[in-house]
Amino acid sequence: MGGMCGIVGYVGPRPSESILLSGLARLEYRGYDSAGIAVIDADGTLGMRKRAGKLGVLRDDLARTPLPDGTTGIGHTRWATHGGPTDQNAHPHLADDGRLAVIHNGIIENFAALKAELLASGATFLSETDTEVAAVLLAHEYRANGGDLEAAFRSTVSRLDGAFTLLAMHQEHPGLVVGARRNSPLVIGLGDGENFLGSDVAAFVEHTRSALAIGQDQIVAITPEGVRVTDFDGNAVEVEPFQVTWDAAAAEKGGWSSFMAKEVSEEPEAVANTVRGRTHDGIVEIPELEGLDGLFTGIHRILVIACGTAAYAGQVGKYALEQWARVPVDVELAHEFRYRDPVLDPGTLVVSISQSGETMDTLMAVKYARERGAKTLSICNTQGATIPRESDAIVYTHAGPEVAVASTKAFVAQITALYLLALHIGRVRGAVTAEQQATAVAEIEAVPGKISWILEHQQERVTQLARWMADSRSVLFLGRHVGFPIALEGALKLKEISYIHAEGFAAGELKHGPIALIEPGQPVFVIVPSPVHSPVLHDKVVSNIQEIRARGARVIVIAEEGDAAVLPFADEVLRIPLAGPLFEPLLAVVPLHVFAMGLATARGLDIDQPRNLAKSVTVE
Repeated sequence: MGGMCGIVGYVGPRPSESILLSGLARLEYRGYDSAGIAVIDADGTLGMRKRAGKLGVLRDDLARTPLPDGTTGIGHTRWATHGGPTDQNAHPHLADDGRLAVIHNGIIENFAALKAELLASGATFLSETDTEVAAVLLAHEYRANGGDLEAAFRSTVSRLDGAFTLLAMHQEHPGLVVGARRNSPLVIGLGDGENFLGSDVAAFVEHTRSALAIGQDQIVAITPEGVRVTDFDGNAVEVEPFQVTWDAAAAEKGGWSSFMAKEVSEEPEAVANTVRGRTHDGIVEIPELEGLDGLFTGIHRILVIACGTAAYAGQVGKYALEQWARVPVDVELAHEFRYRDPVLDPGTLVVSISQSGETMDTLMAVKYARERGAKTLSICNTQGATIPRESDAIVYTHAGPEVAVASTKAFVAQITALYLLALHIGRVRGAVTAEQQATAVAEIEAVPGKISWILEHQQERVTQLARWMADSRSVLFLGRHVGFPIALEGALKLKEISYIHAEGFAAGELKHGPIALIEPGQPVFVIVPSPVHSPVLHDKVVSNIQEIRARGARVIVIAEEGDAAVLPFADEVLRIPLAGPLFEPLLAVVPLHVFAMGLATARGLDIDQPRNLAKSVTVE
């Protein structure tokens, strides 16, 4: 399974293996850790091959011992979020004695209940994935529906909760691939005497530019002759055709100008996928922390360790952990942590944060903490990575693979995971009331929609602003409370991809020295707290704005909708939707990501691969 995997399906006269492999190669920009294909050959036999690792591993394997030629096939690249990246856990998954093959994107939330039910009815399982549960359930329904694959699909998807794109084929039906989608993408490619399915158009753009997008909760069946689309109840659905306008070069990034632009666009999805399956009825329960209550009841302090952007996520998380879990929290840079003989004991929980799970500084710090008897929990975006393996507990961010060096969607997912962790620990320790928890859950579930609103309504303006400011020599960022780490993050992004001097300050620090930096024309971003939720802080920040404006600064304000008090003192106002005080950073950071990207683009720089930097720092 996985948040952002690649999926391809084919029916038609050509050998499917080469079409599947080239489709998967086109989807490589999505990032993955294992790959596999299944084909039905001329004799109606289903053959399947899957391998952990890059596509080359699978390709070499197939070159050595090819699958028989087939004209019906499905292929998949997987980003593990459930069961580590192994050959066994790779897709496709087989059921019905090897006659049925299934591939899947997404997260099936109720897989444990379904698995228990299937085991009770005598089913057996080969892997630890939620996907195999869907395959075994589909096989069961296929038999119950007299070998009708579409009918079996309808009864299967109606029993699944969560997010999924599913594709399946059965050797009794060569020339047929069936797919379904809920909260996860799927598109159809229309060919001449052949048809395609893909998690995005990159999967088939080299064969056809003619495509159909499938709507939410719809099922599609493709044959060489045509395409049928129905809803989950079996009613026929009209589908709008569209033409793919971008060329093969753009396919490298799925049509986006850069990976960073693509990943910023996925920030709403990264938050939604990290929350999914962890909240219900106004409470937070993180399934992977089940049975670990003792880990949280026995602690008297929390130490968050991370580097770079992840450390700023940790600083934001500190506010939530202290507020909801009522445990004192320190945030420390992982590479400094070991070198001062820190005070650690079994009552300390060390929370490490790393997108890759391989950050060497952080890994060494986690090992050090464990040796000193502290408890360790890691927040990580990559299944089966080293840091999670070294930790007592793990909370995955389900942001999907992040390719750009500058972290964007992983950052908002890390904050989200920290908030969920804070609410989980607060509940276990009895520190957070049911009412506080319900309010927080409602807020966190609303965040993806609010980020989408910002991307839709403010992106154009922020990008324009960045173009005007392309020749700035220095930019300052000010914030208070949770807005302070966001100011640091805004400054880091600018340094990282546009190579200009940028600094983040706690707004209250201004008069203690940095205000000396302000000269006429100096651009200053100010993240303004909500006048509704934080009126005292709001007024203090507004007076900071007046001070710097009086000294000639060019003030760009990020303020929530309806905050009129900032208008007389700001040169530019960027709006974010209303949100509780702890939830504003998840919104305020989005225009800052867009700004850094816009400014670097205006300066003609490679924003995905900034000079001197690597995606994950695997040396200490």
